[in-house]
Amino acid sequence: MMDVGALKRRFGVVGTSPSLDRALVVAAQVATTDISVLVLGESGTGKEIMPRIVHQFSTRKHGPYVAVNCGAIPEGTIDSELFGHEKGAFTGATDTRKGYFEEANGGTIFLDEVAELPLTTQVRLLRVLETGEFMKVGSSKVQKTDVRVVAATNVDFDDAIGRGRFREDLYYRLSQVPIQLPALRQRSGDIHLLFRKFTTDFSEQYRMPPLSLEDEAIEILEHYPWPGNIRQLKNVTEQMSILETERRIDADTLLGYLPETHRSRLPSSTSSAGGAEGMDEREILYKVLFDMKGDLNDLKQLVLSLMKHGGLSGGDDEAELVQRVFKEDAADFGARRPALPAYSGPSPSGHDLEDTHDIDHQPADEEVLSLQDSERELIRRALEKHRNKRKYAAEELGISERTLYRKIKEYNLK
Repeated sequence: MMDVGALKRRFGVVGTSPSLDRALVVAAQVATTDISVLVLGESGTGKEIMPRIVHQFSTRKHGPYVAVNCGAIPEGTIDSELFGHEKGAFTGATDTRKGYFEEANGGTIFLDEVAELPLTTQVRLLRVLETGEFMKVGSSKVQKTDVRVVAATNVDFDDAIGRGRFREDLYYRLSQVPIQLPALRQRSGDIHLLFRKFTTDFSEQYRMPPLSLEDEAIEILEHYPWPGNIRQLKNVTEQMSILETERRIDADTLLGYLPETHRSRLPSSTSSAGGAEGMDEREILYKVLFDMKGDLNDLKQLVLSLMKHGGLSGGDDEAELVQRVFKEDAADFGARRPALPAYSGPSPSGHDLEDTHDIDHQPADEEVLSLQDSERELIRRALEKHRNKRKYAAEELGISERTLYRKIKEYNLK
């Protein structure tokens, strides 16, 4: 049975994710055959490791290994690069040139970003895969080559085939054994391990102390979606290693290196349909609290009216109150709700019901908590509800994690 740990050490792979282990095992198992392999996964997931494993565990390991980035070669020269050309085949072809398939004869060729190949080149590639034959550009002579093809892409093949941008027969010929590499967000347990590897490698290379993370920063690191995957994580780690003089990184410092648009997949809190564009989190929270206070006063007035008149009288003011409080038509509300008996006694507070203006003029601190206390209480309840999982508490409050961390410190919430 394949020793996955030894495989990781040999090729410098870091992680304990079962899906990653499965991909490594499949690559090593398929290496002993000559069938084609297609490596699938998002950009930055480390797909280039898989063809090296396939090559090193194959009978071709002493033969050449050629890696080609198909997306980096201009369409006009891709056929010449892959299959070679004869002297005079086109302007600038001053000599006969071997292509990558000829150079890789007896070994392995890795076609990265294979979905970027033009359709005419795809036809040539299909012929090589099926017969091992190709012709140089400008030549009518058929040549043979014996290569193992490993391809990789981050493109959705179903979509590319449906739009006519990739040949379906070539896809099936390339994907005799597909290997799916997981995105970094699907390997949250590996993220901190990778961070530690990158900061250690960087510190050894440039002789500086490695970075370390506070607990809150580790939580952010593991919950961030990392759209650029391992490549992005390495980039962020190296940026902090260079720019931060304090080697112990806190949550606020880490968030400063993460794009706002991808922070934990939270909805934007800086705009809303209600005209809140440009407002910061504090202003939005205050607006919500004021709206709640207004709804409470409207509800009080509606209840008093019902108690006085024994139901709705159908006046314009009452209809407006019903629509504001219950978001429905006053007639519909009255039709399905039995009328309350008329009440002419004193109110529970001891005031005459006619004197309703007193309610509107009660001091604000008797009706609701102060805005600051309300904000603190909302945050406390959200944290309690989600068992101090700050990501989910911030999501419920509609604010960013960075703002939540700041307010937790401001209000001394533990």
